[in-house]
Amino acid sequence: MQSLREEFLDNKNKDKDIWRLFKVIGDFVDVYEELSTLPPAVSIFGSARTPHDDKYYETAFQLAQILSEEGYAIMTGGGGGIMEAGNKGAKISVGLNIKLPNEQSGNPFINLPLKFRYFFTRKVTFLKYSVAFIVMPGGFGTLDELSEALCLIQTQRMGKFPIILFGKDFYEPLEDFFRVMLKHNYINEADMHSYLITDSIDEAIKYIRDSRFDANNLVP
Repeated sequence: MQSLREEFLDNKNKDKDIWRLFKVIGDFVDVYEELSTLPPAVSIFGSARTPHDDKYYETAFQLAQILSEEGYAIMTGGGGGIMEAGNKGAKISVGLNIKLPNEQSGNPFINLPLKFRYFFTRKVTFLKYSVAFIVMPGGFGTLDELSEALCLIQTQRMGKFPIILFGKDFYEPLEDFFRVMLKHNYINEADMHSYLITDSIDEAIKYIRDSRFDANNLVP
């Protein structure tokens, strides 16, 4: 039988969960209000720690410029480094920032900013409004976003769409680990064809142009 203290704590946690639910809904309401008329977007992921003189910073900028000319919005996580480069090259520049204990400030090249309380609501937004992912070199956050997309495609919870891993030196070792998973039958051969690894801007753009995609790619 519960003590009065245990019952009180249970009710207190329920109240917290209810308020958390409202915060989650609040994230999505903001998204739908701001992005309902957004043209198809290409999301560019990569490290906030990438310096301005890094070759991948310039590459992300160039990719964003070319895709913007073709009518795509460019969506990033809103921070510095690769994200800044992507927003800088974009005409329609979306930044999905996240509230963190060590606050990440938005870069100055965003013309459509959104701020999220939760990583998962932010990832849903990337997946809902993107028709392609370009994944530049990055850390745990970049790999998290990549893994989410690959998993949803693998499990057919999302239609297959272009995922480009830009930087052979960086991503081919990761593909070697994918082959280890394949050897142990943890993934299938088809999963190895869910992405393109390249060092070529032209090849990346062609891969997006040639791919068929569904803008409403999340399965309800």
